[in-house]
Amino acid sequence: MTSILKNRLFWPAAILVVLLVINMFTSQQFITVQDGHLFGTFIDILRGSAPLILVALGMTLVIATGGIDLSVGSVMAISGAVACLLISDADDQNSLGTVLLAIVIAIAVSMALGVWNGTLVAVVGIQPIIATLILMVAGRGVAQLITDGQIINVRSDPYNEMASGFLLAMPVAFLIAVAAVALTLALTRRTALGLLLESVGGSPTASRLAGIGARRITIMVYAVAGGFAGLAGLIYSADINSADSISAGNLIELDAILAVVIGGTALTGGRFSILGTVLGAVLIQTLRVTVVALDIPAEANLLFKSVVVVALCLSQSPDFRAKVFGRFKARPAVRAEVTA
Repeated sequence: MTSILKNRLFWPAAILVVLLVINMFTSQQFITVQDGHLFGTFIDILRGSAPLILVALGMTLVIATGGIDLSVGSVMAISGAVACLLISDADDQNSLGTVLLAIVIAIAVSMALGVWNGTLVAVVGIQPIIATLILMVAGRGVAQLITDGQIINVRSDPYNEMASGFLLAMPVAFLIAVAAVALTLALTRRTALGLLLESVGGSPTASRLAGIGARRITIMVYAVAGGFAGLAGLIYSADINSADSISAGNLIELDAILAVVIGGTALTGGRFSILGTVLGAVLIQTLRVTVVALDIPAEANLLFKSVVVVALCLSQSPDFRAKVFGRFKARPAVRAEVTA
Protein backbone atom coordinates (compact mmCIF):
# COMPACT_ATOMS: atom_id res chain seq x y z
CA MET A 1 0.00 0.00 0.00
CA THR A 2 2.85 2.36 0.84
CA SER A 3 4.48 1.78 -2.54
CA ILE A 4 1.21 2.68 -4.28
CA LEU A 5 0.92 5.92 -2.31
CA LYS A 6 4.48 6.81 -3.27
CA ASN A 7 3.73 6.36 -6.96
CA ARG A 8 3.80 9.78 -8.61
CA LEU A 9 0.68 9.03 -10.65
CA PHE A 10 -1.41 7.83 -7.70
CA TRP A 11 -2.59 11.26 -6.57
CA PRO A 12 -3.47 12.57 -10.06
CA ALA A 13 -5.42 9.36 -10.68
CA ALA A 14 -7.15 9.66 -7.29
CA ILE A 15 -8.18 13.27 -7.96
CA LEU A 16 -9.41 12.30 -11.42
CA VAL A 17 -11.61 9.60 -9.89
CA VAL A 18 -12.99 12.09 -7.35
CA LEU A 19 -13.83 14.58 -10.11
CA LEU A 20 -15.52 11.88 -12.18
CA VAL A 21 -17.61 10.83 -9.17
CA ILE A 22 -18.66 14.46 -8.66
CA ASN A 23 -19.75 14.62 -12.29
CA MET A 24 -21.74 11.40 -11.89
CA PHE A 25 -23.93 13.11 -9.29
CA THR A 26 -24.06 16.60 -10.82
CA SER A 27 -24.70 15.74 -14.48
CA GLN A 28 -28.03 14.56 -15.79
CA GLN A 29 -26.44 12.02 -18.11
CA PHE A 30 -22.94 10.89 -17.15
CA ILE A 31 -22.84 8.18 -19.81
CA THR A 32 -25.60 6.73 -21.96
CA VAL A 33 -26.14 5.01 -25.30
CA GLN A 34 -28.09 6.66 -28.10
CA ASP A 35 -28.34 5.37 -31.68
CA GLY A 36 -25.47 2.99 -31.04
CA HIS A 37 -23.14 5.77 -29.82
CA LEU A 38 -21.97 6.69 -26.34
CA PHE A 39 -23.07 10.10 -25.07
CA GLY A 40 -22.91 11.99 -21.82
CA THR A 41 -20.54 14.04 -19.68
CA PHE A 42 -17.86 11.35 -19.65
CA ILE A 43 -17.81 11.18 -23.45
CA ASP A 44 -17.69 14.98 -23.61
CA ILE A 45 -14.61 14.85 -21.39
CA LEU A 46 -12.91 12.34 -23.66
CA ARG A 47 -13.78 14.32 -26.81
CA GLY A 48 -12.74 17.64 -25.28
CA SER A 49 -9.44 16.27 -24.01
CA ALA A 50 -8.30 15.07 -27.45
CA PRO A 51 -6.63 18.34 -28.62
CA LEU A 52 -4.88 18.77 -25.27
CA ILE A 53 -3.68 15.16 -25.30
CA LEU A 54 -2.14 15.67 -28.74
CA VAL A 55 -0.45 18.94 -27.84
CA ALA A 56 0.78 17.59 -24.48
CA LEU A 57 2.08 14.47 -26.21
CA GLY A 58 4.36 16.53 -28.42
CA MET A 59 5.29 18.74 -25.49
CA THR A 60 6.39 15.66 -23.53
CA LEU A 61 8.87 14.67 -26.23
CA VAL A 62 10.22 18.20 -26.45
CA ILE A 63 10.60 18.54 -22.68
CA ALA A 64 12.26 15.11 -22.55
CA THR A 65 15.11 16.57 -24.63
CA GLY A 66 15.43 19.50 -22.25
CA GLY A 67 13.46 21.95 -24.39
CA ILE A 68 10.09 23.69 -24.33
CA ASP A 69 7.62 24.71 -27.04
CA LEU A 70 5.51 27.81 -26.46
CA SER A 71 4.35 28.01 -30.07
CA VAL A 72 1.94 25.06 -30.13
CA GLY A 73 -1.13 27.29 -29.77
CA SER A 74 -0.08 29.41 -32.73
CA VAL A 75 0.65 26.28 -34.77
CA MET A 76 -2.91 25.11 -34.01
CA ALA A 77 -4.24 28.42 -35.34
CA ILE A 78 -2.14 28.19 -38.51
CA SER A 79 -3.13 24.58 -39.15
CA GLY A 80 -6.84 25.30 -38.83
CA ALA A 81 -6.50 28.40 -41.01
CA VAL A 82 -4.70 26.49 -43.79
CA ALA A 83 -7.19 23.62 -43.79
CA CYS A 84 -10.31 25.82 -43.71
CA LEU A 85 -8.94 28.07 -46.45
CA LEU A 86 -8.29 25.12 -48.75
CA ILE A 87 -11.67 23.54 -48.05
CA SER A 88 -13.59 26.82 -48.47
CA ASP A 89 -11.93 27.46 -51.84
CA ALA A 90 -12.83 24.00 -53.13
CA ASP A 91 -15.74 23.50 -55.50
CA ASP A 92 -17.11 20.67 -53.37
CA GLN A 93 -16.46 21.09 -49.66
CA ASN A 94 -17.92 17.66 -48.93
CA SER A 95 -15.42 15.91 -51.17
CA LEU A 96 -13.41 13.44 -49.10
CA GLY A 97 -10.39 13.91 -51.34
CA THR A 98 -10.44 17.66 -50.82
CA VAL A 99 -10.66 17.26 -47.04
CA LEU A 100 -7.85 14.71 -46.92
CA LEU A 101 -5.63 16.91 -49.08
CA ALA A 102 -6.31 19.90 -46.82
CA ILE A 103 -5.50 17.82 -43.72
CA VAL A 104 -2.23 16.55 -45.19
CA ILE A 105 -1.11 20.03 -46.25
CA ALA A 106 -2.03 21.55 -42.88
CA ILE A 107 -0.09 18.89 -40.96
CA ALA A 108 2.87 19.26 -43.33
CA VAL A 109 2.91 23.02 -42.71
CA SER A 110 2.73 22.41 -38.96
CA MET A 111 5.66 20.00 -39.07
CA ALA A 112 7.63 22.50 -41.14
CA LEU A 113 7.04 25.08 -38.40
CA GLY A 114 8.29 22.52 -35.90
CA VAL A 115 11.43 22.00 -37.98
CA TRP A 116 11.91 25.78 -37.89
CA ASN A 117 11.77 25.74 -34.09
CA GLY A 118 14.10 22.76 -33.89
CA THR A 119 16.60 24.39 -36.23
CA LEU A 120 16.69 27.56 -34.14
CA VAL A 121 17.32 25.49 -31.03
CA ALA A 122 19.68 22.78 -32.27
CA VAL A 123 21.58 24.52 -35.07
CA VAL A 124 21.47 28.24 -34.33
CA GLY A 125 21.73 27.67 -30.59
CA ILE A 126 18.87 29.89 -29.41
CA GLN A 127 17.36 28.94 -26.07
CA PRO A 128 14.15 26.92 -26.60
CA ILE A 129 11.93 29.33 -24.68
CA ILE A 130 13.11 32.23 -26.86
CA ALA A 131 13.11 30.30 -30.15
CA THR A 132 9.53 29.10 -29.69
CA LEU A 133 8.40 32.44 -28.28
CA ILE A 134 9.22 33.94 -31.68
CA LEU A 135 6.75 31.66 -33.45
CA MET A 136 4.25 32.00 -30.60
CA VAL A 137 4.01 35.72 -31.31
CA ALA A 138 4.50 35.68 -35.08
CA GLY A 139 2.35 32.60 -35.65
CA ARG A 140 -0.86 34.38 -34.66
CA GLY A 141 -0.06 37.05 -37.20
CA VAL A 142 0.61 34.43 -39.87
CA ALA A 143 -2.71 32.75 -39.14
CA GLN A 144 -4.54 36.06 -39.42
CA LEU A 145 -2.77 36.79 -42.70
CA ILE A 146 -3.94 33.42 -44.03
CA THR A 147 -7.54 34.16 -43.07
CA ASP A 148 -7.27 37.86 -43.99
CA GLY A 149 -8.25 38.70 -40.43
CA GLN A 150 -11.63 37.03 -40.83
CA ILE A 151 -13.22 33.85 -39.47
CA ILE A 152 -13.39 31.37 -42.35
CA ASN A 153 -16.51 29.21 -42.12
CA VAL A 154 -16.71 25.82 -43.81
CA ARG A 155 -19.59 23.44 -44.43
CA SER A 156 -17.89 20.10 -44.80
CA ASP A 157 -19.40 16.99 -43.25
CA PRO A 158 -16.24 14.87 -43.68
CA TYR A 159 -14.15 17.58 -42.01
CA ASN A 160 -16.62 17.94 -39.14
CA GLU A 161 -16.44 14.18 -38.55
CA MET A 162 -12.95 14.66 -37.09
CA ALA A 163 -14.46 16.42 -34.07
CA SER A 164 -18.09 15.32 -33.92
CA GLY A 165 -18.07 11.90 -35.53
CA PHE A 166 -18.18 8.49 -33.87
CA LEU A 167 -16.41 5.25 -34.67
CA LEU A 168 -17.04 2.03 -32.76
CA ALA A 169 -19.35 4.04 -30.46
CA MET A 170 -16.45 6.30 -29.43
CA PRO A 171 -15.68 9.90 -30.52
CA VAL A 172 -13.39 10.05 -33.54
CA ALA A 173 -11.38 12.89 -31.99
CA PHE A 174 -10.54 10.78 -28.95
CA LEU A 175 -9.68 7.77 -31.12
CA ILE A 176 -7.26 9.97 -33.09
CA ALA A 177 -5.59 10.95 -29.83
CA VAL A 178 -5.47 7.30 -28.71
CA ALA A 179 -3.84 6.30 -32.01
CA ALA A 180 -1.24 9.05 -31.59
CA VAL A 181 -0.50 7.90 -28.04
CA ALA A 182 -0.21 4.25 -29.13
CA LEU A 183 2.17 5.16 -31.96
CA THR A 184 4.30 7.31 -29.65
CA LEU A 185 4.46 4.56 -27.03
CA ALA A 186 5.48 2.02 -29.65
CA LEU A 187 8.29 4.22 -30.97
CA THR A 188 9.61 5.39 -27.60
CA ARG A 189 9.21 2.22 -25.52
CA ARG A 190 9.66 -0.53 -28.10
CA THR A 191 12.66 0.99 -29.86
CA ALA A 192 15.83 2.79 -28.78
CA LEU A 193 14.27 6.17 -29.55
CA GLY A 194 13.02 6.68 -26.00
CA LEU A 195 16.48 6.03 -24.57
CA LEU A 196 18.00 8.46 -27.06
CA LEU A 197 15.50 11.16 -26.07
CA GLU A 198 16.30 10.67 -22.39
CA SER A 199 20.04 10.73 -23.03
CA VAL A 200 19.79 14.00 -24.99
CA GLY A 201 17.68 15.57 -22.27
CA GLY A 202 19.80 14.21 -19.44
CA SER A 203 23.12 15.37 -20.84
CA PRO A 204 23.35 16.80 -24.37
CA THR A 205 27.15 17.00 -24.20
CA ALA A 206 27.59 13.41 -23.06
CA SER A 207 25.13 12.14 -25.66
CA ARG A 208 26.98 14.01 -28.40
CA LEU A 209 30.31 12.56 -27.26
CA ALA A 210 28.70 9.11 -27.28
CA GLY A 211 27.92 9.52 -30.96
CA ILE A 212 24.21 10.31 -30.63
CA GLY A 213 22.90 12.77 -33.21
CA ALA A 214 21.50 15.20 -30.67
CA ARG A 215 20.77 17.87 -33.27
CA ARG A 216 18.78 15.53 -35.50
CA ILE A 217 16.81 14.19 -32.56
CA THR A 218 16.04 17.69 -31.33
CA ILE A 219 14.81 18.83 -34.73
CA MET A 220 12.76 15.65 -35.04
CA VAL A 221 10.92 16.06 -31.72
CA TYR A 222 10.05 19.69 -32.50
CA ALA A 223 8.73 18.57 -35.90
CA VAL A 224 6.62 15.87 -34.22
CA ALA A 225 5.36 18.39 -31.67
CA GLY A 226 4.39 20.70 -34.52
CA GLY A 227 2.58 17.87 -36.30
CA PHE A 228 0.61 16.93 -33.19
CA ALA A 229 -0.27 20.58 -32.57
CA GLY A 230 -1.41 20.88 -36.18
CA LEU A 231 -3.62 17.83 -35.79
CA ALA A 232 -5.09 19.34 -32.62
CA GLY A 233 -5.77 22.54 -34.54
CA LEU A 234 -7.65 20.57 -37.19
CA ILE A 235 -9.86 18.97 -34.53
CA TYR A 236 -10.53 22.35 -32.96
CA SER A 237 -11.47 24.01 -36.26
CA ALA A 238 -13.54 21.00 -37.33
CA ASP A 239 -15.48 21.24 -34.08
CA ILE A 240 -16.54 24.85 -34.71
CA ASN A 241 -16.63 24.48 -38.53
CA SER A 242 -14.41 27.52 -38.92
CA ALA A 243 -10.90 28.91 -38.56
CA ASP A 244 -10.63 31.33 -35.64
CA SER A 245 -7.05 32.58 -35.66
CA ILE A 246 -7.43 34.42 -32.36
CA SER A 247 -9.11 31.82 -30.16
CA ALA A 248 -7.66 28.61 -31.60
CA GLY A 249 -5.16 27.13 -29.16
CA ASN A 250 -5.12 30.24 -26.99
CA LEU A 251 -2.92 29.48 -23.93
CA ILE A 252 -3.10 25.74 -24.58
CA GLU A 253 0.68 25.59 -24.25
CA LEU A 254 0.30 26.32 -20.53
CA ASP A 255 -2.20 23.49 -20.05
CA ALA A 256 0.07 21.19 -22.05
CA ILE A 257 3.07 21.97 -19.85
CA LEU A 258 0.91 21.48 -16.78
CA ALA A 259 -0.30 18.10 -18.07
CA VAL A 260 3.31 17.03 -18.66
CA VAL A 261 4.34 18.05 -15.14
CA ILE A 262 1.32 16.35 -13.56
CA GLY A 263 2.25 13.23 -15.49
CA GLY A 264 5.64 13.06 -13.81
CA THR A 265 7.96 14.39 -16.53
CA ALA A 266 10.63 16.73 -15.17
CA LEU A 267 10.99 20.09 -16.89
CA THR A 268 14.77 19.66 -16.72
CA GLY A 269 14.61 16.88 -19.31
CA GLY A 270 15.49 13.21 -19.19
CA ARG A 271 12.95 10.62 -18.10
CA PHE A 272 9.40 11.10 -19.34
CA SER A 273 6.00 9.43 -19.02
CA ILE A 274 3.61 9.26 -21.97
CA LEU A 275 0.75 7.68 -20.04
CA GLY A 276 1.30 10.16 -17.22
CA THR A 277 0.88 13.02 -19.69
CA VAL A 278 -2.37 11.51 -20.97
CA LEU A 279 -3.60 11.24 -17.38
CA GLY A 280 -2.68 14.87 -16.77
CA ALA A 281 -4.49 16.06 -19.90
CA VAL A 282 -7.67 14.15 -19.07
CA LEU A 283 -7.48 15.46 -15.50
CA ILE A 284 -7.29 19.07 -16.69
CA GLN A 285 -10.24 18.62 -19.05
CA THR A 286 -12.26 16.88 -16.32
CA LEU A 287 -11.51 19.74 -13.96
CA ARG A 288 -12.72 22.21 -16.60
CA VAL A 289 -15.98 20.29 -17.04
CA THR A 290 -16.45 19.93 -13.28
CA VAL A 291 -16.14 23.67 -12.75
CA VAL A 292 -19.01 24.21 -15.18
CA ALA A 293 -21.07 21.40 -13.63
CA LEU A 294 -20.75 22.93 -10.16
CA ASP A 295 -21.99 26.31 -11.46
CA ILE A 296 -18.87 28.06 -10.24
CA PRO A 297 -18.85 31.66 -11.51
CA ALA A 298 -16.73 32.25 -14.59
CA GLU A 299 -14.69 34.82 -12.68
CA ALA A 300 -13.57 32.13 -10.22
CA ASN A 301 -12.82 29.39 -12.75
CA LEU A 302 -9.10 30.08 -13.02
CA LEU A 303 -8.77 30.52 -9.26
CA PHE A 304 -10.54 27.21 -8.60
CA LYS A 305 -8.34 25.50 -11.15
CA SER A 306 -5.20 26.98 -9.58
CA VAL A 307 -6.20 25.77 -6.11
CA VAL A 308 -6.74 22.22 -7.35
CA VAL A 309 -3.45 22.25 -9.27
CA VAL A 310 -1.51 23.51 -6.25
CA ALA A 311 -3.11 20.83 -4.07
CA LEU A 312 -2.22 18.21 -6.68
CA CYS A 313 1.41 19.32 -6.92
CA LEU A 314 1.74 19.34 -3.13
CA SER A 315 0.26 15.86 -2.93
CA GLN A 316 2.94 14.66 -5.37
CA SER A 317 5.74 16.04 -3.19
CA PRO A 318 7.26 13.33 -0.94
CA ASP A 319 8.59 15.97 1.48
CA PHE A 320 5.19 17.58 1.85
CA ARG A 321 3.47 14.23 2.43
CA ALA A 322 6.11 13.32 4.99
CA LYS A 323 5.47 16.52 6.94
CA VAL A 324 1.69 16.22 6.75
CA PHE A 325 1.51 12.59 7.77
CA GLY A 326 4.45 12.78 10.14
CA ARG A 327 6.56 10.30 8.23
CA PHE A 328 9.91 11.45 9.43
CA LYS A 329 12.83 9.15 9.45
CA ALA A 330 13.36 7.71 12.88
CA ARG A 331 16.31 9.19 14.61
CA PRO A 332 18.61 6.89 16.57
CA ALA A 333 18.01 7.14 20.27
CA VAL A 334 20.75 8.83 22.24
CA ARG A 335 21.40 7.31 25.60
CA ALA A 336 22.84 9.48 28.29
CA GLU A 337 25.87 7.99 29.91
CA VAL A 338 25.52 7.60 33.65
CA THR A 339 28.66 8.32 35.50
CA ALA A 340 29.22 6.76 38.83
